[in-house]
Amino acid sequence: QVQLVESGGDLVQTGGSLSLSCVASGPIYIVKDIKWWRQPPGRGRELVATSKWRGNVDIADSVKGRFAISRDDAKSASYLQMTNLKPDDTAVYYCNFRIVPTTGARREADYWGQGTQVTVSS
Repeated sequence: QVQLVESGGDLVQTGGSLSLSCVASGPIYIVKDIKWWRQPPGRGRELVATSKWRGNVDIADSVKGRFAISRDDAKSASYLQMTNLKPDDTAVYYCNFRIVPTTGARREADYWGQGTQVTVSS
C-alpha cells in the first residue's frame, strides 16, 4: 500500500524558515505530479506549489519568491522550502502525489500525506 509521510512542521517566528519533507513508500512505479497544499485555521485548503512530472513548477502568488518546491524521484520524495515566513503562512500543510503503482492495473491515483502543522508567530 502506498503511503506518504510528512515531516518538518514547527513553530517559528516571523521571518524564519522551514523545510517540509514528504516521502512516499510502497509499490510505486512512477510519481507524477506533486503538489503541496495548506489549510489555514477556519479556511479551505489552498494550493501552494506544484511540481509537474517532467514539467515545470508552479508557485502560488501568495508565496512566490519565498517558497520553493523540489523533488527527488529516486527517493519518491518532495520538499517545500519556506523562507521569510509570515503569520498568514500558519496552516496545516499537506503533500499530494499522483502515483502510478506497480500493483494492479497500474491505475494512477492521488495520495495524501497526514499533514504537518506550521505555526508562524508574530
